[in-house]
Amino acid sequence: MISQVRSELTRFLRTETVGGALLLIAAAIALLWVNSPWSDSYVAMTETVLPIQRLHLELTLADWTKDGLLAVFFFVAGLELKRELVVGELADRKRATLPIVAALGGVITPALVAAIVGFGVEGMDRAWAIPVATDIAFALAVLAMTGSRIPAGARAFLLSLAVVDDLLAIVLIAVLFTTAIALLWLLIAAACFAAWALAQHRRISTPLVYVPLALVSWYALHEAGIHPTLAGVALGLLTRVRTDLGESEAPATRWEHLFQPISAGLCVPLFAFFAAGVPLDGKVFGELFTNRLSLAIILGLLLGKTIGIFGISWAAIRFGIAKKPADLGYHDMFALSVLGAIGFTVSLLMADLALAGVGDGSAVELAKAAVLVTSMAASLAGSALLLRRGRVHQARREARALEPE
Repeated sequence: MISQVRSELTRFLRTETVGGALLLIAAAIALLWVNSPWSDSYVAMTETVLPIQRLHLELTLADWTKDGLLAVFFFVAGLELKRELVVGELADRKRATLPIVAALGGVITPALVAAIVGFGVEGMDRAWAIPVATDIAFALAVLAMTGSRIPAGARAFLLSLAVVDDLLAIVLIAVLFTTAIALLWLLIAAACFAAWALAQHRRISTPLVYVPLALVSWYALHEAGIHPTLAGVALGLLTRVRTDLGESEAPATRWEHLFQPISAGLCVPLFAFFAAGVPLDGKVFGELFTNRLSLAIILGLLLGKTIGIFGISWAAIRFGIAKKPADLGYHDMFALSVLGAIGFTVSLLMADLALAGVGDGSAVELAKAAVLVTSMAASLAGSALLLRRGRVHQARREARALEPE
């Protein structure tokens, strides 16, 4: 009975709708708490240090969710990307081209928009990277809730786009937010990655090998001065996705089924809870649409993302570089491009990393408020467009059903 309940809970948490809902609930609780009379208790909790003395780790609860739990999220993202590259939508060159170039447009354009709008503002030398990422869980949840009547190719396109987009964001994290690299620790991390790949090649399945390798690689990257969440995506990309003869499922599929509910039900909501606690007082609202830092993020996400994703997709299809997904029209792709402007998880992480130490900390709060407001606006606008496109597709299906054979 207990195992059946656990199985049902796992299946429930594996759906994008539930993951996105939990993320929103956690963020809403944080926002309500930090803007209540009990805000001091929220701040005290986030700043509580949970040290591991033997490893010389002095991280707060908020840091543990940002550096630790998000590594699980990026591991799942790495598994999804590897699967798409080898046996999924990205395995075919023509099919792979569109989400890849769309992701490039969705990274470059918002970065340019943010850099231009915020030029000269303190912290913009790295804050231009805040609007480059699309939140996989949030965007797919909105699509699942409001785009059920859109052709199935929409999910494959958005998933591939978001995964490549996040991979590019991870590369930016490694480049922008790494100051001094401890070479020895970096070599230790590389050795762990090589051992993981070798274990996969030798078809070793025991967790007694993989769990220590994952933990040591995470710690090695942390000590090397590189954001440790990169360990997650690296290990995901090194995991085997093709099924051997007589094997029911490949390790990537098995581990994705195991860790995706943990990521969606625990890791991402907890990160959102600790990252989204932004005081939305009169000062923040007063500056949200007047301060050039927040405007750079808002315009970078809402305009830069939408224009970048849709514009380069249209150009790639128009000039024969890529193929349009089956049964999807340009209006559908525009609606999906708007969902690309949902930059929740990684954008909040970028805000923490890019603006740490800038001023009195108000810049981080303002940037996070801009991300939250824009992500909500993009989700509402995208939902409205998807619902409208869903009615169009439904009408077409009904019209075809009435046609005489």
